[in-house]
Amino acid sequence: MTADAPQWPTGLAAALAGAMDAAAAAQGPFSTGRSAALDAAEAFPDQECALLDATGLPRAYVPPRLGGAPGGLPELLDALREVARRDVTVAVAHGKTFLGAVSTWVAGTEQQQRALARLVLDENAVVSWGLTEPGMGSDLLAGNLTATPGPDGGWRLTGEKWPINNATRGRLICVLARTDPAGGPRGFSLFLVDKSTLPDGTWQPLPKEPTHGIRGADISGLRLCDAPVPADALVGAVGDGLGTVLRALQLTRTLCAALSLGAGEHALRLVTGFAAERALYGTRLLALPLARRVLGRAGATLALADAAALLGGRCAHGLPGEMSTVSAALKAGVPWMVQQTIDDLAELLGARGFLTDAYADGMFQKLERDHRIVSVFDGSTAVNRSLLISQFPLLTRLIRTGGHDAAGLAATMGEAPLPELDPTALRLVSRTGCSIVQAVPHAAARVTTLARAGSVPARAAELASLLCAQTTSLADAMAELPPAGRNAPAAAFAVARRFEACFAGAAALHLLSAPGGTERSTVLTAALERCLELLVPGHRPPLDAYESLVPPLTPMVEEPVR
Repeated sequence: MTADAPQWPTGLAAALAGAMDAAAAAQGPFSTGRSAALDAAEAFPDQECALLDATGLPRAYVPPRLGGAPGGLPELLDALREVARRDVTVAVAHGKTFLGAVSTWVAGTEQQQRALARLVLDENAVVSWGLTEPGMGSDLLAGNLTATPGPDGGWRLTGEKWPINNATRGRLICVLARTDPAGGPRGFSLFLVDKSTLPDGTWQPLPKEPTHGIRGADISGLRLCDAPVPADALVGAVGDGLGTVLRALQLTRTLCAALSLGAGEHALRLVTGFAAERALYGTRLLALPLARRVLGRAGATLALADAAALLGGRCAHGLPGEMSTVSAALKAGVPWMVQQTIDDLAELLGARGFLTDAYADGMFQKLERDHRIVSVFDGSTAVNRSLLISQFPLLTRLIRTGGHDAAGLAATMGEAPLPELDPTALRLVSRTGCSIVQAVPHAAARVTTLARAGSVPARAAELASLLCAQTTSLADAMAELPPAGRNAPAAAFAVARRFEACFAGAAALHLLSAPGGTERSTVLTAALERCLELLVPGHRPPLDAYESLVPPLTPMVEEPVR
């Protein structure tokens, strides 16, 4: 790969992988037996989180300028994905600190940021994020936890936050509080509360909730009763809370792709291993054409989601003003694609996919349950598709004209040094649409040139042309919809799903056309093929479209699984 080619940072992820695998091999943390036992007992993975602390994962939660890991959001995505490849519950339990801290990185003062960075880096402090409350769903404007000015210049907080990840375990919690009794978009503010400093009787944890998946995670709540916090607990200005949360969510929603990718890759690894061993009809399951097709298509789907996540993480650095669109497309699209893949793989595993101890200590049924919550985190699929729908008019115009941020796209693709993430550049609504999608014709032209030179498969150029046609069709479909507020028609959500697939396909196309992309041309061409399957009803890939993604048969050296 050339020096200018986009790359995943590998330092922290590789260190985590080595530490987790070594611990698992010794039947310690991250071993399948221990993960199954923790899940059955609904017990928090203390040892696993301690191992991640010791290996340096908290560094990825802190901006580089404050002493954090140097790779920014792409490195955090890569690191958390490694954890989720082994246990989504642990990734959710540990990764919450980034969610709790991100509002401070977005809107905190320099002093607040440095103080929080020291706590996370030096003390492995756990930080949670208190947004939701009983009975309010995802409507943040319905929150009733109040913050009123105190006589000493500080604030008094009263109310409940629930259900909150790490609400009990976390030392700190960033809460969204109503500071104007009338509420409204300017009626809420953010406070970073250090529970260790609160007087006795002013706070209490709410019980851990039993959950279908991520059973060991601390999904609980917090009740505050006239809890005093100092003036410097306020993050951002009074009334800026909702805007800060919406910008911070652009980063946390992007990070959710790591959870889905890790779960999907875990599922594919388990089922591929099973298929290689399973004796069936006088041969092995891996030898059957249908099984190979399912496994290959799963690999192609994960490659498509991987491309979307890779560029989504880089967009936060190179195209931060477009993250309202990018993060919504990622958060709605990647968990949806991965869940479809997990469901398809479950068919190959059969009954063993539902049993808790029949194959690999029941890891498949665990990851399947764990992954289902990802689509709900940080705004459901419907919420994120609504965000896309609200931006359809601008996206339609820019797709049709081809207008895009060329400089930002060049930075995102690694053709210029990746700048450090600037949270102040995040916008509630993108003014330049989604350059990844709008620049599809340019990327397609480059892929066509590469195909003519024999650098990429000829099929890649055909798929690039088809994707161009689909983006044009997408713009037409968006233009046909009436202006939509909260009451968007069902048809608009179907169009939003098409946008998500176009974004993922566009990401694969850009990576293929970038320096170094030819080295991954087989995988990226398969990803494009899968994208067209998702976009075009009746699209039929060549019979061997995904074959290269399936491992070859090897002689059996052990008794096969029957």
